[in-house]
Amino acid sequence: MSQIVRPDPRYQTSYLRAHDEFDGAHRDGDGDLAQAADPSIGFDGFTFTREGLAEPDEFRRFVQVRRADELPEAPRPSGHVPCTYLWIVEGDEYLGSIALRHELTGFLLEQGGHIGYSVRPTARRQGHASTALRQVLELAAEMGPERVLITCDEDNAASRATIEGAGGEYEDSRQGKRRYWVTTIATDRPEGARIG
Repeated sequence: MSQIVRPDPRYQTSYLRAHDEFDGAHRDGDGDLAQAADPSIGFDGFTFTREGLAEPDEFRRFVQVRRADELPEAPRPSGHVPCTYLWIVEGDEYLGSIALRHELTGFLLEQGGHIGYSVRPTARRQGHASTALRQVLELAAEMGPERVLITCDEDNAASRATIEGAGGEYEDSRQGKRRYWVTTIATDRPEGARIG
C-alpha cells in the first residue's frame, strides 16, 4: 500500500530511476531543479542536476531544500508560496510526488491550484495518485482550509478521474485547465501522524 512521506535520502536510488522514467517531462508536485538567486530577498537559489543527485551529499542537500520549502520563514523566489513537498512511496520505492501549496497566488488561483502531483510512468493506473490525494486532503484539513483548488489539463482524463473521485466539484476551465474545488478531510488523528 502506498503512502506519502516527507522527502528522505533513503529513496535516492528509486527517485533517480523515476527521474529517468519521466525523461524530462513536466512533473507537477515535484518542484523545480533550479531556481535563480534573488539577493534582494535573501534567496540563495539552487541548481540540481541528474548527475549531481547521484551523489549522496548532493541528494541530501536536495532533500533539505524540499523540506525547508514548507517553512513560512524560508526565503523563496518572488511569487512563490510555502509548499509541503511529499513523496509517494511503497516500501523503499519512490512512486511519485505530491505538493500542497499553502496559499494561492493569482497564478495558482487561475492555473496551478493548491495541490499538484505526478506518478512515475511504471506506477500509473494503480491507484497511487488517489491514495496520495486522500492523504494530502487530510493534511490540508489540519492546516485549516475547508476546501482546496486542484487543476488538471483539459485532456488529462486520468487526473480528472482522480480529482472527481476525491469529490472534486468542477467550477470552470481557464486557459486549458479544468478547475475543481475539493473538500478537505478532517480526521481525529494527531497532527502529522500519517507523514514520516
